[in-house]
Amino acid sequence: MDELNQLAEQVGAALKSHGLMLATAESCTGGWVGEAVTSVAGSSHWYDRGFITYTNEAKQEMLGVSASTLAEFGAVSEQTVREMAAGALKHSRAQVALAVSGIAGPGGATPGKPVGTVCMAWVSRNGAGRSQVFHFSGDRAEVRRQAVIAVLHGVLQLIEDDTITV
Repeated sequence: MDELNQLAEQVGAALKSHGLMLATAESCTGGWVGEAVTSVAGSSHWYDRGFITYTNEAKQEMLGVSASTLAEFGAVSEQTVREMAAGALKHSRAQVALAVSGIAGPGGATPGKPVGTVCMAWVSRNGAGRSQVFHFSGDRAEVRRQAVIAVLHGVLQLIEDDTITV
């Protein structure tokens, strides 16, 4: 079993042991996080739903991301992923949500945001949360895979750091 499958199983076990459900809000990973977690048998006990919001309009319409946040900070920002994660919680039955948005390449870089820049956020219904910016290297597939692994590690960290109640 590869690292990603093992990690998805660990995330599932942690969520299930705490009686929690997960929602995902993805941009640059295009549903890969949802695919990884639903590859685990029994994931319907701990995975509620996923939002693939590739465009700014989708982020606004499906997750309630503010147009002003997108205009001021861009889609690849901690501010945006925090709003994406909060929107995933609001529009789901989950107690934990994650969000990921980034520049997987080969194009799309902007000043200050090179290819490989990926922003992530994790939130829980009781208000715990954090966000982080990563800088991955490699081609498009490698950046995306590293992002999926990092965002799932972040779920484990959130559960470990916080007592989340249903």
